[in-house]
Amino acid sequence: MFHVVLVEPEIPQNAGNIARTCAATGCILHLVRPLGFEISDKYLRRAGLDYWHLVDVRVHESLAAFLAEYPDAQMHLFTTKAPRAYTEAVYREGDFLVFGKETRGLEEEFLLEHEDACVRIPMREEARSLNLSNSVAIAVYEGLRQNEFGALGRAGLLHRLHWK
Repeated sequence: MFHVVLVEPEIPQNAGNIARTCAATGCILHLVRPLGFEISDKYLRRAGLDYWHLVDVRVHESLAAFLAEYPDAQMHLFTTKAPRAYTEAVYREGDFLVFGKETRGLEEEFLLEHEDACVRIPMREEARSLNLSNSVAIAVYEGLRQNEFGALGRAGLLHRLHWK
């Protein structure tokens, strides 16, 4: 449904939780190097162990390599610096939801080059940021909501009809 892009993720538990969200929603997970962990890392796999086979994971050597592979990608860049809330964006199937590393976010230059694609999740000014895996879940489910949950909505309805 969507592409979740983690640019230089540092914490394996976050990536594992995000992989689990991708598995549950059918999103493709893109990991942009350098990574702060090995993909085979036990913590990464533990966070999404029973779902790992359901995740389409694609690894890119750099942000430049990722952008070259998807030059026409419709991107939504998540940053605490954006003036526009994530709910103001229009999400379509196939869009790329892009998140930066836990400690610094996305590079300022990249954000300035794609200023119209920048969105933020509102929060108190005193708070530095939300946990990366929570931010991804918020973004994915807003996109799904705007698209009436796609196949997930239909599958859920069928499940409820047969539930007794």
